[in-house]
Amino acid sequence: MISFNIKSLIKVDYLLLLLALGLAFYIAFIPHQHYPYPLHVDEWVHLANSQAMLQSGDTSYVDPFYGGETIGPGSNLEASFQLFWGVFQSISGLSWVTIFRYFPGVILMLTVLAVYILARRESFGWEASFFTALIPTTVGILGPGFLVPATLGLLFTPLIVFLAFNLSTVWSYLLIFVLTSFLLAIHAPSAIYPILILAPYILLNLRGNFKHSLGLALALALPFLIVFPWIFDLLLPTFKGLLVSHPPTEYVQLPRVIETYGYLPTLFCLLGTFLLARQGGKKNYGLVLGLLVLLLMLVIFYTFHHGVSIVYERGLLYLMLMMSLVAGAGLAGVRNLKLPAKLNHWRKAPIVSRYLGQFLCLALIGVTLAVTIPARQNTPYYYMIDSEDYQAFIWIKDNLGKEYDKAILDPWKATAFTAITGRKVYTRIHAYPTAKDNEAYAFLSGGSSNSTFLRENVISIVYTRVYESGPNPQVEYESHNTDLVPVARNIYLLR
Repeated sequence: MISFNIKSLIKVDYLLLLLALGLAFYIAFIPHQHYPYPLHVDEWVHLANSQAMLQSGDTSYVDPFYGGETIGPGSNLEASFQLFWGVFQSISGLSWVTIFRYFPGVILMLTVLAVYILARRESFGWEASFFTALIPTTVGILGPGFLVPATLGLLFTPLIVFLAFNLSTVWSYLLIFVLTSFLLAIHAPSAIYPILILAPYILLNLRGNFKHSLGLALALALPFLIVFPWIFDLLLPTFKGLLVSHPPTEYVQLPRVIETYGYLPTLFCLLGTFLLARQGGKKNYGLVLGLLVLLLMLVIFYTFHHGVSIVYERGLLYLMLMMSLVAGAGLAGVRNLKLPAKLNHWRKAPIVSRYLGQFLCLALIGVTLAVTIPARQNTPYYYMIDSEDYQAFIWIKDNLGKEYDKAILDPWKATAFTAITGRKVYTRIHAYPTAKDNEAYAFLSGGSSNSTFLRENVISIVYTRVYESGPNPQVEYESHNTDLVPVARNIYLLR
């Protein structure tokens, strides 16, 4: 292992951890710094489903966007995530806007703390925490700046690895079983990554500690087999999906992700891989091989396009988590650097000779922050609504009766509309526009004049403020339909 005199540096170690926690909150808060509402479309979807679930009092509920279809745990594999935040919001009394704005930062802080707990046993705790705090958030790969299941999954992965590395009791296996079950409940792909990461460590322990390998294997596998029957039913189709070729993913590409993560942290990861491999030991080899297994899975998908796309796309986050962990070992190696004994003339300068590694470490941290923080600040994000839209939707929620239950509006804003108002929409854009979405745009730009269209589709609310392409992002269309009554700015009701 890479060794430190932890007892003499413990106060500094904890101070550096606090700085890493503060950095983590800031990095996760950057996307929300000038925008108080949920950002990613998935966040709005989770918000809408959480409210619909609580309103129904059951994990099976009517589709909040279109109505008619009943959504249950078998079709909504992220229901537990939505239930968790719905219950939390009800108990805490915090607004949804507050939760989605600030809690991504809180979760990343807890993830950094979990990484510290794991890596400190291996003597590079705050170093690994530092790189974990810098994990980026982008529209394509998501990340710790969004309140989505994959972000919450990042928190539990280092805890599971810590338990596997350091404890071998029935209670530790039971806790791994519980954590894996929770991951499986909130986001099934997130439960796969701890298995991939720990698979080499389990194999390394087959000889010499077979009981530990067996306990870990059962704790990680049993949640898939006995806890959630619908997950078990998906295993065979998932394995078949590994043989299916997918078209290349344009917005989530491995080389571009490495660039986004940062070249300097990547170099530290390579150095950490070398140092851990040279030091040897099952834990060090387990970390290195776990990183390589995860990387191999992603490279196969990126190169040959075979695999489950969601596992690949979300796996990029877990790759960066493992890279951050191993990069911590690289930074610790730099911090331990000392001048060779043969350079006696330098030894006359005790500060240089004694603290060379620390000086280099601080300098490299400064360079990393100087490059990384502006890159995180300049990452582009889309906004589904603005403050005027939000206030209009709140007005609809507070002032219109239940008989006004379905709206037509800009399909790009429609997901947020349902999440805020609790009312259904004619159509909404989730990933890309459809023919139905284009139909909605044509209706709105044409003055909302087709009353027959509204009645046939049981639409009672028209909201006429939409995004348009080009430098002017908003346009407000007036209605020329005498059957529509204006009740507030850009809000019309069908007579």
